[in-house]
Amino acid sequence: MPRRTEIRIAGLGGQGVVLAGYILGKAAVYDGLQAVQTQSYGAEARGSAAKSEVIISDQKIGFPSVRKSDVLVAMSHTALDKHLKDLKEDGALIVDGDMNKEAPNVKAQVFKVTATKTAETELKSKMYANMVMLGALTKITNIVTQTAVEKAIRDSFSAEAGEKNIVAFRAGLSLVEG
Repeated sequence: MPRRTEIRIAGLGGQGVVLAGYILGKAAVYDGLQAVQTQSYGAEARGSAAKSEVIISDQKIGFPSVRKSDVLVAMSHTALDKHLKDLKEDGALIVDGDMNKEAPNVKAQVFKVTATKTAETELKSKMYANMVMLGALTKITNIVTQTAVEKAIRDSFSAEAGEKNIVAFRAGLSLVEG
């Protein structure tokens, strides 16, 4: 049976949702899978709606757009409100517990991850919340390996910035039990 996972990472401009999607797609390729990543964001750089969609498959991807997401990552309450309707009933909803005080009652697995708080506490900047969330997503879904994500992070940043982002990614891994 072909394996195909549709992931939407949504939030506000400036939260790094596009970068998180790019790194996730790159990691999938490093793991030998097919991946396509698309993005959209508002006209303003910060504060407007932003989303990154990643489709990961073990076979060729014919249609490069997410129709119904298997995984929805909501980095803001606005993103949650806007994209929740497109989450599959048996999917996974991962919300930033710092930005979304109440997780909705849905027929999906719901994970609250304190990505922003962890980034501020452990890395002294909420700028790393996207990598914390990517760590949680990786642990929850097992769609890509930790090794592949860390390689994708290293290949996407300078050495110093890469190491800080890997620390954030690992912090996200540790937030999820199991």
